[in-house]
Amino acid sequence: MSDLRGLVTSWEQGWAASRDLPAALHVGGGLRVDSAQLGRDTEYFALDDDPAVLSDLAERVFAEPRVTWLSVPTTDPDRTALALTSAGLVLLRSSEQMMTIDLRTHPGNAVPPPYRLVLESGDACVSAAVFGPGDAWAARGYAGLAGRVAVADKILTGPDHRRRGLAAAVMGALTGAAVERGAEQGILVASEEGQRLYAMLGWTPAAQVLIAARPGTEYPA
Repeated sequence: MSDLRGLVTSWEQGWAASRDLPAALHVGGGLRVDSAQLGRDTEYFALDDDPAVLSDLAERVFAEPRVTWLSVPTTDPDRTALALTSAGLVLLRSSEQMMTIDLRTHPGNAVPPPYRLVLESGDACVSAAVFGPGDAWAARGYAGLAGRVAVADKILTGPDHRRRGLAAAVMGALTGAAVERGAEQGILVASEEGQRLYAMLGWTPAAQVLIAARPGTEYPA
């Protein structure tokens, strides 16, 4: 995974900026983050999908006192899944993708009326929120900034406002703001559902992302 090492490192930095998390700790072939997220307290991100590296990271997962995930971006998901399960972990997810784009080519989609979009910019993160009639929340998203990289994160549309182009408008606003801040490359990790939207906007897959944990761990609903 040597060609993905820099991509994963940049993604983690932007993801951490989006969620206001502490800096990652480099541990062998991975990054350790005190993530304090829903369904996991700690997370390791593999920088290498070599089975020996994954075996070492799995041992670290088992040694953690709290709920811990091991996320592995890989271009060889079958071999990686076998390495993770052979190390005693269970797969929680195997369908997510790490995707990238040249942000300067990203389309800028406007919100349709009667919606309005509010964009806010912080030190290392920009956020976009869409409101409908009566100022009801309809959609939102974030982009964490790490140098020339922007990481799109937590893109969400409310159930009553889907299929109206709001997520595309949020992505266009976030990427436009990130480019104004000097970002050139976009990176995100997309669910199976989100992959269809991002592909339509020009994002391309760079790796499959497998998420593993100790037996008995459940993926949050």
